[in-house]
Amino acid sequence: MIRLARPRRHAILAGLAALLLSSGSALAASAQIAVAANFTDAANEIATAFQAETGDEAVLSFGSTGQIYTQITQGAPFEVFLAADDVRPEKAASEGLGVKGSVFTYAIGQLVLYSADPALVKDGETLKGKGFNKIAIANPEAAPYGAAAVETMKALGLFDTLSPRIVQGTSIAQAYQFVETGSAELGFVALGQVVNAKGGSQWAVPQSLYTPIRQDAVLLTKGESNEAAKAFVAFLKSPKALEIIRQYGYRTGE
Repeated sequence: MIRLARPRRHAILAGLAALLLSSGSALAASAQIAVAANFTDAANEIATAFQAETGDEAVLSFGSTGQIYTQITQGAPFEVFLAADDVRPEKAASEGLGVKGSVFTYAIGQLVLYSADPALVKDGETLKGKGFNKIAIANPEAAPYGAAAVETMKALGLFDTLSPRIVQGTSIAQAYQFVETGSAELGFVALGQVVNAKGGSQWAVPQSLYTPIRQDAVLLTKGESNEAAKAFVAFLKSPKALEIIRQYGYRTGE
C-alpha cells in the first residue's frame, strides 16, 4: 500500500474541500427581480429568507411600476416583476413579455397619510387644516399609490384645494423621502413604508376612498428558463413569505 506523506495528504484533502465548495457555489443561481418601490422593505426581507432557504439569490431592482414596465418593454433583463397594480403584469403577459397563466396577486396595499411630525396627522380632517404647506404624492401616471392618493383627495372633495400644494415624486419611495426630509410636511405613502416607523403620525386611509391596490406579480419570459426565477415566484406564495408580507401591513389571500 502506498502511503502519502502527511503534507501531501493535507494538500490533497484541502484541494478536495475547495472543489466541493466551488461545486456548491456553482449550484447556486440568481434571479433578476423588478419590484415596485412601495414593497422595498418587504422584498428585501423576502429575498433574504429566499436565499437562506434555497441558496439562490434574488437580485432586486426598485422603481415605480410604470417606470419598470417601460424598462421591461425596452428589453431590461428582469425575470420576475412585482408590480404595485394588477394592470401591468396582465399587460405583460398579454403582450408576450410575461408567461401566460403566471400572474397572481401577492399583496393588497394600504394607503396612508403620513407626517414625520408626531402631532400633525390626526385623521382625514388634517387635510383641511393649515398646518402644512406641501403634500407629497407619487406620480399618479406611473405609481398606483399616487393614483390612489389623487382618488382619495377627489373623494374627499379636496383635490382642487390641495393641488397647488402637491409635490410629486417619481415613485412612492421618493414621495416618502420628501416627507422624511421635511421637503413636504405631509405625504400619501404605503403602509408598508411606515408600519415600523418610530415617531411621526399617520392615518390609514379608508379603503372606501380609493380603488383597492391589488399588487400582482408575473414571471417574465426572460425568466421562464431560469429555475431560480421560478423558485422565487413559488417562494413568494409560501407561508413564510406571506407572513413577511402581512408584517409589513399588506393583506394577502384575497
